[in-house]
Amino acid sequence: MLFNSIIFFIFLSIILPIYYLLPRKIQRNSFLLIASYFFYGYWDWKFCLLLATSTIVDYFLGIQIEKNKTQLKKKALLIVSLVTNLGILGFFKYFNFFIDSFSEMVGQFGYSPDYLHLNIILPVGISFYTFQTLSYSIDIYRGSLKPTRNFIDFALFVAFFPQLVAGPIEKARDLLPQISSKRIPTKKQLSEGVILIVTGLFRKVMIGDVSGRYVDNILNDMSYYHSSELLFAMFLFSIQIYCDFSGYSKMARGCAKLLGFELSINFEQPYLSNNITDFWRRWHISLSSWLKEYLYFSLGGNRKGPVRTKFNLFTTMLLGGLWHGAGMNFIIWGGLHGIYLSVHKWYMGNLNVPKLPNTIPIKILKVIITLFFVQFAWVFFRLSSMDEIFFFFQKIIYWESSDLTPKLLSIYLTFSIMVLTLDIVEFKLKNHTFLILANPLLRYGILIILFTVSLLYIYQVEALPFIYFQF
Repeated sequence: MLFNSIIFFIFLSIILPIYYLLPRKIQRNSFLLIASYFFYGYWDWKFCLLLATSTIVDYFLGIQIEKNKTQLKKKALLIVSLVTNLGILGFFKYFNFFIDSFSEMVGQFGYSPDYLHLNIILPVGISFYTFQTLSYSIDIYRGSLKPTRNFIDFALFVAFFPQLVAGPIEKARDLLPQISSKRIPTKKQLSEGVILIVTGLFRKVMIGDVSGRYVDNILNDMSYYHSSELLFAMFLFSIQIYCDFSGYSKMARGCAKLLGFELSINFEQPYLSNNITDFWRRWHISLSSWLKEYLYFSLGGNRKGPVRTKFNLFTTMLLGGLWHGAGMNFIIWGGLHGIYLSVHKWYMGNLNVPKLPNTIPIKILKVIITLFFVQFAWVFFRLSSMDEIFFFFQKIIYWESSDLTPKLLSIYLTFSIMVLTLDIVEFKLKNHTFLILANPLLRYGILIILFTVSLLYIYQVEALPFIYFQF
């Protein structure tokens, strides 16, 4: 079920009154669990079987990890959790990638093992809930978390519908206590929830989707377009993916607030970052913090010298790229960010390299430079095959002008100004729900207009799925 669909708002309008009327915590949690499985099964009920498998496995393994006193047995149980979860994820996400690579390799010797290729449908959001359940088992193994004995609570932690299919990736120590407590949404939560849902929907639909249609029209068949058109399409993609994903995250947080939950913030104006490290503190925060805590630190972090630190950074981002998808383009994208982070860490730690002054013009220059490197990496994220990537850069190198350049520039500037304005206001006020500061008449007037415009667009034009649903 898509957040940007009429059916979702019908779904939300049905479950909220029932949820509020249920007096006991166990009733609310059980109802939310059923609603979450309905929400997830709306795409394909068979996906629920995988979700239930991960839930059951990690629920019982979590209890057994704590029960066992010997480190060897604890580690063995953790390995079972890792193998089960990563095995399911690997099969659905990477099986055909490795088979295709194997087929290409043996094809050079005259073999064609096409029978090995399976028609596998990737379950929506499998990467997100897999990471979420893994963090639960790892935290219990490390001794930083006690397992829950309440199966309903744990199942809801895994399947909680606002953040199930595209995050934010919540850690058990943050979300489980909320699930276990009796929740009564406050007036502030209800107001902020409505604001986040409406502004997130507007950001996704009226900025992300509209810019995305230009992107798809151009980049899905690049042979018909000139160099400047391809370049502006890629610029627009940086806006599309940001508004698409941040819009989802806002709606997820908004839905959670209406239910009395607080989810973590997933975006903090990343395109205002003045270096690449700052970018990853602001972009997909729940994933970058997960990779840092459970992968980077496990590799040794920065505790084993400068060379090993850079290797750990590069490896973490490489695997982060692979998390996004089975393709060389994602591996290159992750590798590029690994190189960016390693170079920046070297630059900041090298006392012999002069540092730029911290003046306003230099700060703006740093933002532009950071944005350039991020934008360059987006090329590999958006174009799925190496042939497309080579074709794109070939068109850029052998430049062709276009009569549409002024129009495309005006479109790009329009969306950029909209995004920049929203981000600067959020940044200055340090508030994602800054509309709550306005007087009620103005606030609800703006919200009604934004919601109505968004719904009219959804009604007239087929909704685009969220980009991160494919991960």
